[in-house]
Amino acid sequence: MILDTKKYLGPCACGKDHELRTKLVVCEPGALARFDQYMADSGLSGFRTVIYDTNTYNLPGMIHVKADQEIILNAEGLHSEKGLIEDMMTKLERTPDYVVVVGGGTLMDFGRYSAWKLGIPFVAIPTIVSSDGFTADICSIIIDGQKKSIPMQAADAVICDMNIVSGAPMFLTIAGVQDILAKYISIADWKIAHIVSGEYFCQRVCDMAQEALDIMMRCAHELEAGKSPDFEAMAYAQMISGLTMQILSNSRAASGAEHLVAHLVEMKPRGFENAHGLHGECVGIGTLMCAKAYHEFAKRDTIQVKPYEPLNEQWVRDVFGPLADGIIEENKNDVLKTFPPENIQKHWQEIRDIIAQIPSYEDLLALYTKIGAKHTLAELGIDESVESEFLDISSAIRNRLTFARMTRLIQK
Repeated sequence: MILDTKKYLGPCACGKDHELRTKLVVCEPGALARFDQYMADSGLSGFRTVIYDTNTYNLPGMIHVKADQEIILNAEGLHSEKGLIEDMMTKLERTPDYVVVVGGGTLMDFGRYSAWKLGIPFVAIPTIVSSDGFTADICSIIIDGQKKSIPMQAADAVICDMNIVSGAPMFLTIAGVQDILAKYISIADWKIAHIVSGEYFCQRVCDMAQEALDIMMRCAHELEAGKSPDFEAMAYAQMISGLTMQILSNSRAASGAEHLVAHLVEMKPRGFENAHGLHGECVGIGTLMCAKAYHEFAKRDTIQVKPYEPLNEQWVRDVFGPLADGIIEENKNDVLKTFPPENIQKHWQEIRDIIAQIPSYEDLLALYTKIGAKHTLAELGIDESVESEFLDISSAIRNRLTFARMTRLIQK
């Protein structure tokens, strides 16, 4: 399957003319055997640096594409951190004409950042379908202890060999399912933000995210029924979701309040000191927690709102410790100040209707349990006592308008 990216481009009813850097997306068995031809088709030639980690380099059945230089990073302790990426760049023998990155979501950040920094193209070779970052231009990296999602550079081409992807451990595949099912929350958050604050919204991009979600939910139900994973469909869903980020140059359609669990796991504030887990596992549990909280609010026929108040600085310092100054800076221009709280009350029935499109906590929990997905904070090494403050803690780390953040304006 070769994804036709052209259908998402051009003038849109939202008033924008959408563009994509990624012109070629291939998800086929044996795709790596045709890698050089795909590079020629993409107009990429010259000195080629190929980046692996020790796990992806030694994968059974891995085809090592031709390289003028190979860089093999130690997989142990590897994470998306600015210093680690810049250290990797010191290993470059020369500025390559393009870089090729072989791996999962973490390694793709190494490609996006270095290609952006050097002003060269990069090509993604996914080895798992546990992330939607392969076609995205958002680099989620840790800078000075805080997780930041920053537009960098999308891949010029994504070559996904289904023979490689299908050999990944099942828990990685399940994490990918959870990553896309998280779109139930991110789509709802975007729609609610639009009707409450007038934030920019694009129906075409939202429909793309919904298409990825629908495909992955079908795949999840097939797994629930005991069928074999549909790796090609799963990869297709991940690629579409990533393209939404590239079109918007932000992760609005693909990442809402549920994704902030993954950020907290890496930042390790109070209650998260021993936290660990794959990105998809983290956002999957975030999806469960948001679904539970959102539906609980939506049970109310009416609500009362209260005036905006900034975050309590002492609470921020108690929760985030040495990260507190960064959290305070992040919230300096709080998006909650950009609209009257009464807008939430005025549009409450519309908000309830949007939340009604999210599966219940019970239904999601049953699905996760049946397919073997992680579904509790304890499984991530997180102190379960933080659940009562989850919406407040998570929404504080990113100044994005989500329903979770809006609950600060709703009378409890």
